[in-house]
Amino acid sequence: MLKISKLSSFAFATFMTVSLNQIVNAEPASTLTVVINGIHHQKGQICIRIYSSEKGFPYSDTSEVQSGCTQIKGSSTSKQFYGLKPGTYAIAVIDDQNGNHKLDTDFFGIPQEGFGISNNPTVSITTGVPKFKDASFSLKKNTTIKINLKYSLDS
Repeated sequence: MLKISKLSSFAFATFMTVSLNQIVNAEPASTLTVVINGIHHQKGQICIRIYSSEKGFPYSDTSEVQSGCTQIKGSSTSKQFYGLKPGTYAIAVIDDQNGNHKLDTDFFGIPQEGFGISNNPTVSITTGVPKFKDASFSLKKNTTIKINLKYSLDS
């Protein structure tokens, strides 16, 4: 009986050591603050999508890990996202004036609403839609990304 008790104590101690080790080695969740500047309208909402890979970026929600919208209350706004693992991400933003949660474009694919991409890359007819690698950034414990909205293509 004493051997079973010692064996149980050893098994419990081993289990606790492994469990505590997993807690200590777990990646801490990060907070991402997205600041949007240059809003031209005072109605509608700013919608933000956070992507973890190039798949679907920046139009589809295929690799979207979090998203959200915030009401416009001035020429600048911000939104925080919680629980993201440290890693590489990219952000796409739209000034959603009609509430359809997508970037409206004309027949030629030119945006009809304000838009923004993390790292504020050039967006023109020549450069086309920014690639994930050009918009990506490294998320650490607490990161703030500033995005300037555009209401037309760059020259």
